[in-house]
Amino acid sequence: MAEPLKNLLHPGLVKEMAEHVSRAAPDFDADRFTRLATDGMAALELMQRAERIKDALVQTLPADYAAAAKILRRALPQEEGPGLSGWALLPVNQFVAQQGLQHFDLSLALLKALTPHFTAEFGIRRFIHAEQDRALAEISGWTTDPDHHVRRLASEGTRPRLPWAMRLPALVRNPAPVLPILVALLDDPEDYVRRSVANSLNDIAKDHPALVADFVERHIEGASAERRQLLRHASRTLLKKGDAKALANFGFVAARGIGAALTLAAPAIVFGDKLGFSIVVTNADAAPQRLMIDYAIHHVKANGTLAPKVFKWKQLDLSAGASQTIGKDHAIRAITTRRYYPGKHRIEILINGTVCAAADFDLHMA
Repeated sequence: MAEPLKNLLHPGLVKEMAEHVSRAAPDFDADRFTRLATDGMAALELMQRAERIKDALVQTLPADYAAAAKILRRALPQEEGPGLSGWALLPVNQFVAQQGLQHFDLSLALLKALTPHFTAEFGIRRFIHAEQDRALAEISGWTTDPDHHVRRLASEGTRPRLPWAMRLPALVRNPAPVLPILVALLDDPEDYVRRSVANSLNDIAKDHPALVADFVERHIEGASAERRQLLRHASRTLLKKGDAKALANFGFVAARGIGAALTLAAPAIVFGDKLGFSIVVTNADAAPQRLMIDYAIHHVKANGTLAPKVFKWKQLDLSAGASQTIGKDHAIRAITTRRYYPGKHRIEILINGTVCAAADFDLHMA
C-alpha cells in the first residue's frame, strides 16, 4: 500500500528545518520550534501538519516580518550548502501567505526565490486574492524569467481552481486577466511549464467552455507539435464532454452512421481485477471519418447513485463501410482519488463525444 501523503511532513523533516533555520539565525530556538511543530503530529493529515509547522514558525521567528523573511531566505539552499527545500517549504508558503500581506513586494520576492526549491503556488494565491491587479502585474514579468520554475509559477499560481489550494473566485468569474500570462508561455521550451498552461486552461474551461474553445481556435493554426499537444491537453474536459467547438478544433465532427457493438469479457468482476471489454466500430457512411473513442465508467457512490468518469482511449480513421475491433482492460483497483462500492456499475462508449453503446456490470468487493 502507498505511503500516506501525510508522512511527507514528519518529525525528521521538522528537525532538518530547525537545523537549516538555525544556520540562518543562530539565536533561533530550534528546540521550541521542534516541540511545537511535532506536538500531536501523528494524528494530523498533510495540510494540518503543514499548518502546525507554520504556527510553530510564527511563534519562533521574529515578530518583525521583514526580519523573519530575511531569515527564511537565508535558510533556502545556497551555493555553499543545502537548505530548506521540498515539502519543508509547504508550511513556509503558509507562513508567507499569513504573515506577509502587509509586505507585498517583499513577500512576492521571497516566494519567487522559494519556488525553484519546491513551489510557491500555494503561498502566492492569497496575494492574488488580496490585490489581483498588483499581483498579476508582477507575476506577468516572471513569464520571461530564465528559471523555468519561476515561469511555471506564473501559470500554476494563477490557476483559478488549483487543487489543494484556495480558489480564486474573481478569476473563476472572469479569467481574462490570466490569459496574457498563458499566451506568453504557450511555446515555453519546458514541457513542465507547458503542462501547467494546459492545466490552467482546463480549469478555465470548467466555467467558461466557449472562451477556451475560442482560445484554442485562435492559437492552433500553424501550431508546433508541442503547442498542439498543449492545446489538446487544455481541451481534455471539453473533449470528454463532446463540446462541438472543441472537437472541431482537432478535426472531429459529429459522427455519421457510426455503430459500436460492445462486448464485456464478463458480466461481473471482483475488486482488484480488470474489466475487459471490446467494441466493433462500423462506419456505414459513404465518407471516411475521423473518430475519437473514449469510454465512461459510471461508479457506484456511497449513496447508491452513479457518477461517471470519462477515460481517454483511442483515435482512429475509419474508411467508408469499414469496421474495426478494439479492446481494452480497465483496472478496478485501489487508488487515492476514488473509493469503490459494490453494486451495478455501467460502462458507456463515446465516439466523438456521443454515447454509442453501453452495458452494465456488477462489482463485488473481495
